[in-house]
Amino acid sequence: MSERVRAWSEPVVIPTYGVGAALKQPQFLNQRVYQGSSGVVYPYPVIDSVSDDKHDQTYTAVYLENAYLKVMLLPELGGRVQMALDKTNGYHFVYYNRVIKPALVGLGGPWISGGIEFNWPQHHRPSTFDPVDWRIVEHADGSATIWCSEIERMFFTKGLHGFTMHPDKAVLQISAQLHNRTAEPQTFLWWANPAVHVNDNYQSVFPPDVHAVMDHGKRDVSEFPIAKGTYYKVNYAPGTDISRYKNIPVPTSYMAYHSDYDFVGNYDHGKQAGMMHVANHHLVPGKKQWTWGNSDFGLMWDRQLTDEDGPYIELMCGAFTDNQPDFSWLMPGEEKRFEQNFMPYKGIGPASNANTDVVVHLSHSDQQTHVGVYVTSPRSVAVTLQRNGALLWQRETALDPVRVLVEEIPQREAFPAHELVLVVTDRVTGQQLMRYAPPKPTLQDIPAAATPAKPPAEIGSTDELFLNGLHLEQYRHATFKPEDYYLEALRRDPHDGRCNNAMGVLALRRGDFQAAEHSFRRAIVRITSRNPNPYDGEAYYNLGLALRFQSRYDEAFDAFYKATWNAAWQDAAFYELARIQSRRGDLGDALRLAQSALRRNASHHQARHLEIALQRRIGNIPAALAAIDAALALDPMDPGAAWEQRTIAGSSTVADALLWNAHLTETMALEYAHAGDAASALAVLAAGPQDAPLNQYLRALVLHQDGQIDAARSALQTAQACSMDWCFPHRLEHVVVLQHALAQALKDGRASYYLGNFWYAHRMPDAAIECWQHAVAHEPTNAIAWRNLGLAYTDHHGDHSAATAAYAHALAHDPSDARLRYEADQLARVRGDAPATRLQTLTSARPLVDQRDDLTIEYVTLLNNAGRYDEAVDIVRRRSFHPWEGGEGRVAAQYVAGLIGVAQTLLPSDAAASLAALDAAIAYPHNLGEGKLPGSNENHIHYWRGVALTALGQHDAATAAWQHATRGDSEPTSARYYNDQPPDMIWYQGIAWRKLGDAARATALFERLVAYARLHRDDVLRPDYFAVSYPTFLVFNDDSVLRHQLHCDYMEALGCLGLRQYDQAAALFAQVLTREPNHTGALTHQRFLNRTDI
Repeated sequence: MSERVRAWSEPVVIPTYGVGAALKQPQFLNQRVYQGSSGVVYPYPVIDSVSDDKHDQTYTAVYLENAYLKVMLLPELGGRVQMALDKTNGYHFVYYNRVIKPALVGLGGPWISGGIEFNWPQHHRPSTFDPVDWRIVEHADGSATIWCSEIERMFFTKGLHGFTMHPDKAVLQISAQLHNRTAEPQTFLWWANPAVHVNDNYQSVFPPDVHAVMDHGKRDVSEFPIAKGTYYKVNYAPGTDISRYKNIPVPTSYMAYHSDYDFVGNYDHGKQAGMMHVANHHLVPGKKQWTWGNSDFGLMWDRQLTDEDGPYIELMCGAFTDNQPDFSWLMPGEEKRFEQNFMPYKGIGPASNANTDVVVHLSHSDQQTHVGVYVTSPRSVAVTLQRNGALLWQRETALDPVRVLVEEIPQREAFPAHELVLVVTDRVTGQQLMRYAPPKPTLQDIPAAATPAKPPAEIGSTDELFLNGLHLEQYRHATFKPEDYYLEALRRDPHDGRCNNAMGVLALRRGDFQAAEHSFRRAIVRITSRNPNPYDGEAYYNLGLALRFQSRYDEAFDAFYKATWNAAWQDAAFYELARIQSRRGDLGDALRLAQSALRRNASHHQARHLEIALQRRIGNIPAALAAIDAALALDPMDPGAAWEQRTIAGSSTVADALLWNAHLTETMALEYAHAGDAASALAVLAAGPQDAPLNQYLRALVLHQDGQIDAARSALQTAQACSMDWCFPHRLEHVVVLQHALAQALKDGRASYYLGNFWYAHRMPDAAIECWQHAVAHEPTNAIAWRNLGLAYTDHHGDHSAATAAYAHALAHDPSDARLRYEADQLARVRGDAPATRLQTLTSARPLVDQRDDLTIEYVTLLNNAGRYDEAVDIVRRRSFHPWEGGEGRVAAQYVAGLIGVAQTLLPSDAAASLAALDAAIAYPHNLGEGKLPGSNENHIHYWRGVALTALGQHDAATAAWQHATRGDSEPTSARYYNDQPPDMIWYQGIAWRKLGDAARATALFERLVAYARLHRDDVLRPDYFAVSYPTFLVFNDDSVLRHQLHCDYMEALGCLGLRQYDQAAALFAQVLTREPNHTGALTHQRFLNRTDI
């Protein structure tokens, strides 16, 4: 046998840039769009700042190494691959970032580039920057596996991924298991996200049958690899190879529309090496490329994420998904398994086909055929090339991951490539390793882009209404609500079974158990209207859950038993029945029911855990130990089996490998508590942190139910004394636990605060407000509860006065919190405070302003609006900014606005200095943290350059500047994203044409602005159904109607200004500023009223 794979852990020092402290305030963000779906981050805390200070930090690195590969993993950073080296040529086949340099890209803030990131249950993974459990397992065949495991806190699903390396094989195998540990269906996607180094020689290698690629949400489509149309606002006509990094100038995603091949990868033509991903395309269909773009914009993001390792692209590989967003269902107790393989290849050219044994290249011209073969382990192979069944060429040779076969085969006559077949066979075993036949070229139809959901009233049938609502749930849509579709169906048919059940599920998920029960009972009436045994038992199962959460166990037992009549719900229902019987003390029947669940679903890990615990409690220790072995064979990091192993045997290497933090101990304690095993629940809680308030509240409930009333009262007192920091309840059980606490101690302001957080996160604002009001009544110094009230009063009551008072209380009790100051300023903007008032407030709070990028930009904006340009530019130049992905543009906009303002004040007296300021506005300094997109809108800069050059007497240069100012899109549009054409730039095009003497063109542009505004002012502007991200990290809900109306009024004002209809323009500017006193465009351009020189 070959030398064993080495697997070990050791400390490694990596230069690391720090991140800010996690915000103590819960960030609810119910309207945030992120990666095409909901950007809700609760219950995770948000970190909204990163540092420019670099220090050496020690991490625990875990390694796998054989003769060909060396791989380093970092469990402290999400269990990611940090380095993957091909030892045979020194090639890092995934991007090796030698620093940890977070940028604000992740769902909750910090995200790092490079390596392989594993994203689930959404992209990017909520816990991508958090530690995971891990352990090393060595196998008898000389291979080794590193397991990484986590139960995430948003949907409580469990992810387990194991990295396996075999002796003498240059492949990193990744085995993934995703398990739904909750009682409700959950949605998920999985994207392994390898990054790779790129340069002008780089090419992404998609399978030969990929002829079309699609954008996020399938909202747009392009031909591939030769794009011929407009994609991401770039015109690639008449034909551009977008498999080449160098040809893509802007941030761009594309995902394969369809492929019947199992691979995706890349190739560096300069280094003659690449990376390959291989997986069963039936389970792992997703093939995606993402790039920041080969331009100043993308290179700036590279600088934000690394020091010296240069640009990269991501070649993402999706399991049970082929797009983002594209979620699949994971039913209660269900586990999904799949395998992904990453490996280097070299020397043969871009792959034509690949599996875990061999990669082949086959290209053909009229004169010759090029053949390349790479193998992942030493083999003696026979390679044949056939044409229409006739042998053209063959070669027998010994290959390994160092030695490749490359052959140029001349051809006597011209023929098409699809007549060729390349076959690679193992000469020792006779196994055919690869058979590749190039697909026959055909005219392929480009698939249609997806279309948004229609408004509910426009949908014809209740069936379609249900499917649209379910789709919105499944894809976690951020701005369209599934209940709108279900309710429209119920308006037409109040007893519709599916929609009543769906409304019940929504109520159940938000903790409204009585409303859920009502809906489920209505659903059951319909589905049993013709017979008592419905085709689908989901409504009975869901009714059981709603009743169980109300502690109505006898009724729940009946409902769960009825659900077992349908195979689809048997395992979940039997498991719930087993827990109820265990609560009742009937351990024998509970064991029988748990085993019934396992007969239906052997991978129901909680049922297996319950079986182990019941065997132990009954006294059948040998059976319990055998069940533990079976559980750990299925899930080597199963916490329930590990805890039971420690309980029975006194020790457990698996339990020792787990991070028994507050989240995991609560998870395990709840499993025991649901089964009525108070002793075990309390033992688990005792093993975890004692300063976690929710764990102490749970402990109080368990003690109370166990009859230990004095101990329960003491636990409540302990819970109230715990720190509130980052305590964001999210489990449905938290409703029961906290309501119990309030029933025992009505003066517990902490429990009210926590429960309010739950209600607000689950879109029950009135209940949240009532809880927070109770919280501040009993603990007036709770600044976060006051802040939460301010949010709710604004967004749900529209009561700016009450919100202002709430924020005043919050700041009075925590005056040093810069985040609070930022939110209070945003409230001042929403309620319409004058810019001068906001500026005065922020000036008096400069130490807090200086702590935050967003607050600094608000301050700089106010300075620019006040005409204090020199101060604004000076602040921007002295600070290093770190924008959120999707929030780019704000820093650069104020930098440019300040410099234009400086230039205007210098004219005409110092035209040279004015021109210097304008030239500086064209080139963004690195400290802005933002690069410039190709074709950026700079009409304003070039217009004023023309004015300055005229003042200097350089008339030809001035004409060239004004000609430049006329460029760009001249069609008005609605205001959504930072790279949309703003009306200001069209106005500048018009006045530039006027300077050039073309009054007709100028007038046409101004009239176009007026016409668009008048035509579209009353449009009902719905949220962008396919939005990938919104450009601002909103504190308060956005009033899209007001924003659209202001946009149109402002656009018309600009048009009138250009037409020199000054009275109409003045009235429109005043109208805008009355409704939005901080409207930068109106404040800036009203200064040009009656300026006939413009």
